[in-house]
Amino acid sequence: MKRSSKIPAALLLALSLAAARAQTGTAGALKLPPIASGPFKPDWNSLTNYQTPEWFRDAKFGIWAHWGPQCEPEHGDWYARSMYIRGSADYKSHLAEYGHPSTNGFKDVIHVWKAEHFDPDKLLAFYKENGAKYFMALANHHDNFDNFDSKFQPWNSVAIGPHKDLIGGWARAAHKSGLRFAVSVHCSRAWSWYEPAQGADSEGPLAGVPYDGKLTKADGKGLWWDGLDPQDLYAQNHVPGKTLNWDWDPAKGSSVPDAAYLEKYFKRVQQLWDDYHPDQIYFDDSVLPFHGVTDEIGLNLAAHFYNSSIRLHGRNEAVMNNKMLNEMQRQAMVYDIERGKAEGILPRPWQTDTCIGSWHYDQAIFKNHRYKSAASVIRMLADIVSKNGNLMLSVPLQRDGTPDADEIEILKGIGAWLKVNGDAIYSTRPWKIFGEGPSTISPEKGHFGGQSDVQKAPFTAEDIRFTQSKNGRMIYAIVLEFPADGKVTIKSLASDAPNWPGKIRSVRLLGAGKLEYTRDESGLHLTLPAQRPCATAFALKIQ
Repeated sequence: MKRSSKIPAALLLALSLAAARAQTGTAGALKLPPIASGPFKPDWNSLTNYQTPEWFRDAKFGIWAHWGPQCEPEHGDWYARSMYIRGSADYKSHLAEYGHPSTNGFKDVIHVWKAEHFDPDKLLAFYKENGAKYFMALANHHDNFDNFDSKFQPWNSVAIGPHKDLIGGWARAAHKSGLRFAVSVHCSRAWSWYEPAQGADSEGPLAGVPYDGKLTKADGKGLWWDGLDPQDLYAQNHVPGKTLNWDWDPAKGSSVPDAAYLEKYFKRVQQLWDDYHPDQIYFDDSVLPFHGVTDEIGLNLAAHFYNSSIRLHGRNEAVMNNKMLNEMQRQAMVYDIERGKAEGILPRPWQTDTCIGSWHYDQAIFKNHRYKSAASVIRMLADIVSKNGNLMLSVPLQRDGTPDADEIEILKGIGAWLKVNGDAIYSTRPWKIFGEGPSTISPEKGHFGGQSDVQKAPFTAEDIRFTQSKNGRMIYAIVLEFPADGKVTIKSLASDAPNWPGKIRSVRLLGAGKLEYTRDESGLHLTLPAQRPCATAFALKIQ
């Protein structure tokens, strides 16, 4: 049998990392600072002893300010990459608004970002008033800029741009408002994500002139960034890969970060946790940061977070999110589905992260009124909670740190519904089945696993989602559309239904009061009052 000459991907990864380390003189094990001691060790076997804290299981609904310097242009997500791709809409708008990327690159966008109306106390009071139980702030994105007083990243919001400790402001406001505080970390990707910044125009008057992704500290003499090294931001002192591969797979054309980059990342995230004490940290990564290169970074961070939380609270109150987890990995952290939902009830708590529009603020979405509606978010929330999940909803802020008029009205709509129906959402647990109706039969697939976050097909009065109280003594039936004739039948609560074989003592419409009902082998039958208690969907409390 002829041997294959193809080198396995895992071996290529190891060889590439070893070569990268050798280039920086850091061959061998990573040199990471000590982690907090405690029962959790930096290995999968130890971390699978993790238990999701009760606060997270009860919270159900959080709001996320996916807000950083890429909101300054107000052109949507991934601006700091696409502005270096000649011919893209962001490249063209960047030329008109900021200048050519050979001199005026993303570093210069950061410089003009001032966040002048940033008022975290006001915002978090508004979020809490409209139903949020926890809040998440963007600590950094793939643009590699830290929105906090970073000791290890000179390109941070205290030193440049706003000249404010944004995460510090959010953390203090969350503590004052009584909301649990979370941070999101995305900067592991900067190494490969920024690679277009190494390029140059292929034609035109500046053809062949390199973009600013290869500038060094020496190039800044006499300029506004004198003393700063652009490579601390862009991290482009390496040969770019052939493609942006999310698995860090060199066999598929990915470049692989060196040890210095990995170690700096670890120190930045460890400081973020130690200085600001968030309750939750979300990583925009598959499995762990740098999974596919090494799990040493992610496993050590997880053990540090959990042990530090035990020291601070007397028990582990920490939540750590990652995506694309297998069953074993979901025992070590809280599984997250980006812009999607689970297809059914998951045995462990999980989270959907999604946005009402673009991840970074996009002025065009506001001008054209293309956000998710309050009604669509409410139905999405009901479905997620019925399946043992939480919803983390991003509401991106404008460059100045304020939400726009449409975002305010959408949140008010969600808040008004939760004021009436919150008992069916908060501090509940999944029932024996998550729901009934046409939407449970033909679910629409999502891009990151599971179902799409917002269903395109219209819901009907037959589409119902179930939750139950912690003690299991009552269930809630959330009917996702008002029936035209005012009549509701819940088939899962028929007189001979196996999931509720006993008697039903009472049925209440939240926000209205007791309802008359009948029950037979075809279902539980109710007639609603003429006056609706809320604008979208409604919840029934059944005992």
